[in-house]
Amino acid sequence: MATGTRARPQGQARWRARDRRRGPARSRRLATATLVVLGLAVLLVPLVARLDQSQVDLHSASLPPGLAHPFGTDEMGRDVLLRVVYGLRVSLLVGLVAAAVSATIGTLVGLAAGTLGGMADRVLMRVVDGFNSVPHLLFGIFIVALFSPGATAVVVSVGLTHWMTAARIVRSEVLTLRSRPFVDAAISAGSGRTRIVLRHFLPHLGPHIALTAVLMVPHAVWHETALSFLGLGLPPHLASLGNMINDGARSLLAGDWWPSLFPGLFLFLPTLAISSLAQHWRDRSDPRRRSELQL
Repeated sequence: MATGTRARPQGQARWRARDRRRGPARSRRLATATLVVLGLAVLLVPLVARLDQSQVDLHSASLPPGLAHPFGTDEMGRDVLLRVVYGLRVSLLVGLVAAAVSATIGTLVGLAAGTLGGMADRVLMRVVDGFNSVPHLLFGIFIVALFSPGATAVVVSVGLTHWMTAARIVRSEVLTLRSRPFVDAAISAGSGRTRIVLRHFLPHLGPHIALTAVLMVPHAVWHETALSFLGLGLPPHLASLGNMINDGARSLLAGDWWPSLFPGLFLFLPTLAISSLAQHWRDRSDPRRRSELQL
């Protein structure tokens, strides 16, 4: 009896561990499938159907979703599905470039702070604290106001408001690496700071920088959408998710829900999928978290 009593809790523990592994696996597969479908749509639809940004067809204005227009049409008679795909293409491109800019700036600042140390470290960290004290969107609006509306202004705005997290992560990793024996050996062998950074720090920092950049993409996409929604991002006639949500907000007053629902859905799905995959990547790269998942 005692043996059977012990076997039952062990079997239940194995089932619970299997369920814990199945849950993340299902979400990971769903996130991957979502990104694959949206990626194929962004790549293939523009090759099949060209979008005329200035096309207006008032005879087809505000049509509900149907066979001819699966996502309906907006108040100008433009196909919402086609504009959503083009808008997602623009938002993802701007988000990827802005995330790369942010990761680059943060890596340089974090490397300088962690490598130099002393007064340079304290000054650079106070600069990071100063940037963090200002709301990102407010600071982004101020930066965009210095430029004419366009993709370049949005990339600069997002890049200059999201680098602080990368700087802190890189600095903390550099401070950890500085105490490693192989770094002490390199210093004893006469290696300079530049050689140590290029030969020892950057290879270890690569996965952390890549993960930080991936996690930054959803923030960059939402930031670009918010600026376009406020009329400070891309020009109003261009298809972008922020512009479409802004236009759809006016259509809601007339009872037309589709011009704002589908752009919002296409904004929500890819950012959630990217965040889910990045979370899985972070869990797998953390030894403590990886051991918990394998239990």
